Amino acid sequence: MDSPTTRRRTRTAGGARRAGKGTAAPTAPYATRRIPYFEVLDDAGLSLIEENADTILEEIGIDFRDDEEALQIWRDAGADVEGERVRMPRGLCRRLIQDSAPRQFTQHARNPARNVEIGGPNTVYVPAYGCPFVHDIDRGRRYGTLEDFQNFVKLAYLSPSLHHSGGTICEPVDLPVNKRHFDMIYSHMKYSDKCFMGSVTHPDRAEDTVEMAKILFGERWVDPDTGKPRTCVINLINANSPMTFDDTMLGAAKVYARANQACIVTPFILAGAMSPVTVAGTAAQTLAEAMAGMAFIQLVNPGAPVVLGSFASSMSMQSGAPTFGTPEPALVLYVMANLARRLGVPFRSGGSFTASKLPDAQAASESANTLLPTTLGGVNFALHSAGWLEGGLAMGYEKFIMDADQTGMMQTLLKGVDLSENGQAMDAIREVGPGKHFLGCTHTQANFKDAFYLSPITDNNSFEQWDADGRLDMAQRANARWKKLLAEYEAPPLDPAIDEALLDYMATRKAAFPDSNI
Repeated sequence: MDSPTTRRRTRTAGGARRAGKGTAAPTAPYATRRIPYFEVLDDAGLSLIEENADTILEEIGIDFRDDEEALQIWRDAGADVEGERVRMPRGLCRRLIQDSAPRQFTQHARNPARNVEIGGPNTVYVPAYGCPFVHDIDRGRRYGTLEDFQNFVKLAYLSPSLHHSGGTICEPVDLPVNKRHFDMIYSHMKYSDKCFMGSVTHPDRAEDTVEMAKILFGERWVDPDTGKPRTCVINLINANSPMTFDDTMLGAAKVYARANQACIVTPFILAGAMSPVTVAGTAAQTLAEAMAGMAFIQLVNPGAPVVLGSFASSMSMQSGAPTFGTPEPALVLYVMANLARRLGVPFRSGGSFTASKLPDAQAASESANTLLPTTLGGVNFALHSAGWLEGGLAMGYEKFIMDADQTGMMQTLLKGVDLSENGQAMDAIREVGPGKHFLGCTHTQANFKDAFYLSPITDNNSFEQWDADGRLDMAQRANARWKKLLAEYEAPPLDPAIDEALLDYMATRKAAFPDSNI
């Protein structure tokens, strides 16, 4: 008998995918796993955490602050609303989500060949998000600018292993706070043809994102089969943990939900400060907060795409500083990925986290300790996959290149073992026989170009060759690569009429209100 989750519809792109234009190399639009999920809890353990999450929702509740409409929506749904505290009857949130939220959906790109499938066996690797500073080894740490923002959009566009343009890759602090969203959204639209994220810092900025997306997609905005807007933007809606949603996030969520755009509902947790210090306690709280947000979105617009997000980091109990690449957040990730699959929604978590201030050995080891669980656990939308430094305060140019290289390796891992006739390679074994080598055999000659993942920045030469080439370390090689990529960048074609319409919209809206840094 079908369960509620298996009965629900799956949104897919349909049709053949066209080859991308204006790219450095052909790329897969997203990764599809062919290996099992790594799981750390059995059914009894997962059920216990689900029960605890329902207890949090029913007995403790979630605050929905400064939004009377949200409170009324919950009253109408049968929740107990006392002041701004909302207590949901046991099972209500799960039922609301499973009755209408899609298990998998397509985010459409302006180049249909770049559409991504979010959910199921698919993983989308996405750049880091929200960094006020940028860093490179030439100029060090500094505030981000619009030029930096555009540079990272271009680098993401040129990176075959990154499937998405991301969102607020870095804050362009040379622009007013209340207007910089226009230039960020436009940069994603202009300098890349991959999918992108919208603005969530004010409901009006979410509305601007939707209006600009309508201009960009034109006739493609509405799906003729459903009469509804296609999902062209995905957006990050953070819970204000512990157990609180504020009016800014709720306002943006309502705008995007009503426009049928996707929302990633993510509790942002530093365990020990914003959740209990334990893995099971953090997982239960994360699930409760995320379900409350996703259920609210389904009340606003049943069927609007949602993604269960989890950002759970550990912290130093001596200094209070966030720590990354440690085992406990990896365990939370594995648990939450499994809970999302049981709930029947896509999952967002992980990335390439580090507290290091430089693209050094600490950055590499901590990021690897996050990215591997991201891949093995089954994350569908892997935000923060490239560029993250300093606990998310800085976006690193060299770190971006190093991380993009690692996401390429992860996608090779996700492909699993090739058991085709070519993969078995019995013809090669027969041809070579005992005591000889495989270098010149027919099978090797046919496969050598793509037999193994080839990193663009690692050095595997002899010491003597490395010495002759200037004794460069990884960061120095990555520095040369990002400069080369930007020098060779060519923008993907954009219809001049659409470009003009976007610029006109931005100019009109910017002129409608004064600059402000609030």
